[in-house]
Amino acid sequence: MTDRGQVRIDAVRAALDQVTDPELDESVVELGFVIAIDITDDDGVNVDFRLPTYWCAANFSYLMAADMRDAVLSLPWVTRASIRLDEHMFIAEINDGIAQGKDFAEAFPTEASDDLASIRLHFGLKSFERRQEALLRHMLSLGHDPVAILDLDVSGLERLAFDDEGIVLRMRYLVRRPLTHGLPSAFVTRAGEPIMPETLHVYLRHIRRVGLNAEFNGALCRGLLAARYGTTSAALPPEPGLADFMRQGQAPRPHGTDIRRR
Repeated sequence: MTDRGQVRIDAVRAALDQVTDPELDESVVELGFVIAIDITDDDGVNVDFRLPTYWCAANFSYLMAADMRDAVLSLPWVTRASIRLDEHMFIAEINDGIAQGKDFAEAFPTEASDDLASIRLHFGLKSFERRQEALLRHMLSLGHDPVAILDLDVSGLERLAFDDEGIVLRMRYLVRRPLTHGLPSAFVTRAGEPIMPETLHVYLRHIRRVGLNAEFNGALCRGLLAARYGTTSAALPPEPGLADFMRQGQAPRPHGTDIRRR
């Protein structure tokens, strides 16, 4: 491969790295879902990807494929993008729908009731809560006063001095903050309502359930992917075990097979 070709492969991989599994809120590249990237002579890009099981829900699979297509097409030199899902129960509907630029409801006219925008919002608000909890807990661990934290507006949060971990957590959270409306406060509920300092600990415990489900499902996905293909993805955090979730007092929700919900 030429240097130019490798640079472009790396650019495509970097673009795909910004696409997340909508429920796990982790990069599709880091999770090991992307299996092949090919650049044609006319600067078209072909991407092949796979999922942990044959029956991963269609809405989840379709959303990832659409986001991967859009991420690749955002590169200025790309002339076209072909995103192909491998070994899935809805492979024809998903691959044909993405290739034709269809909405999810158009690709699944008899089964789907949600379009891509509503599906994206549904999963986006879940990741909003997970990222918010991570940032709030980090700020509390650094000794920030709960009243002062909840009094911040978005610009105040952006100006706040942080350690390296906090900078990353803040950046990730602020990407999702526009999904909520209402108050200008930096920290609000998913409905845009205020969070009270005196009940912050209760609120954090409530949204912790979203993170626990995601962590369990992440461990399950990696295990299923390794069992199915005999591979594991690189640079992954330690996987929590079932005992970890039971100690938290939260029964994890396994992956579903419903076409509308993963």
